[in-house]
Amino acid sequence: MAKPVSVNRILKLMGNRFEFTVIAEHEQEGNAAIDSAIKEVQRIEQLLTTYSELSQTSLINRHAGLKPVTVDEEVINLIERSIRISEITDGAFDITYGSIDKRLWNFDQRMTSLPDEETALKSVGLIDYRNVIIDKKQSTVLLKNKGMRIGFGGIGKGYAADRAKLVLQQLGIRSGIVNAAGDLTTWGTQIGGHAWTVGIADPEQTDRPFSALKISDMAIATSGSYEKYATINGKRYSHTIDPKTGLPVSGVKSVSIICPSAELADALATPVVVMGVKVGLELINQIKQVACIVIDDDDRVFTTKNINVI
Repeated sequence: MAKPVSVNRILKLMGNRFEFTVIAEHEQEGNAAIDSAIKEVQRIEQLLTTYSELSQTSLINRHAGLKPVTVDEEVINLIERSIRISEITDGAFDITYGSIDKRLWNFDQRMTSLPDEETALKSVGLIDYRNVIIDKKQSTVLLKNKGMRIGFGGIGKGYAADRAKLVLQQLGIRSGIVNAAGDLTTWGTQIGGHAWTVGIADPEQTDRPFSALKISDMAIATSGSYEKYATINGKRYSHTIDPKTGLPVSGVKSVSIICPSAELADALATPVVVMGVKVGLELINQIKQVACIVIDDDDRVFTTKNINVI
């Protein structure tokens, strides 16, 4: 019997770096399976992107405050799951985040001060997941107010990773990794039978991990301020904006969520950055099969009760 082979492909999808690694009986099988997974991600991108006027997301946004838009059941279901995440995070995650007035923010060296509280609050005035009206019978979505916009930036890559994994499994791939720009899902084991080992980036040196986790049949997503931030009066501000205040959050450099679903890991990582160490960890400790590692601005590491860092 031929020895299994590891087949790897890296390419740009959904505007991000995707990497597929599969263990297959031979290279041809592995490449054919990866081709199918890529097609699935491209299909999801066409549904969810805001960069195409033809996507269902753009259609919903274009008719905000005007009329309900008929969309696929898949999009309805993803919006419903997004709203549930909004509810459990008390709005720290919100797919209507696309409604923010981006003119206030650039997060580069030229940013030397924060806007005043009133201006910041106005910039997030249209963000409110409770104003997304779903009619499941008619399969429609309505954004209640003009100017509202939804976007799947906080959940879409994780969803795509989960879907790609499912396609690969249906094609008989028993082991692999799908890495959607850091939203990563694994199943099975490496060729030698060992669990997959995933590194967690060091916020100060993102090209090298500060720690590693042995995971199989699990997903991990990391969010934080280490790639894009501004330092104002000696204080570090993340590019992540609190949807409630319109101001950038501080206190957390990095959050990594580990759970069975890449979609859920993706959706929970950013709200924990917004909620902060104490509240964020309290929330994750209440959710079954979800673990969390947080690094604060002083490089202290905090974990949920169920974590096993090596």
